[in-house]
Amino acid sequence: MNRHFEDTLYYLKRAVRAASKGVTEEVAPAEAKVRELTGREKEPEPGRIGRIRTKVEREWRDRFDQVSATVGSYRGRVGSR
Repeated sequence: MNRHFEDTLYYLKRAVRAASKGVTEEVAPAEAKVRELTGREKEPEPGRIGRIRTKVEREWRDRFDQVSATVGSYRGRVGSR
């Protein structure tokens, strides 16, 4: 009996994804028209360069925080002598 519930859940999720795609495709022309009339453009998805830039900036901030913590702990040890 459990297997039937698993299968049902799988097909239900699949149906929801298909319905969601269908609604999105049907509404897209109306969305474009509303955006045109209101003057709001759809935000572009970040491309490859944007994703790489975001990753590099995040890594840079992490490294900077590590170095700042290391320098701060060094200064604390040096100042207490």
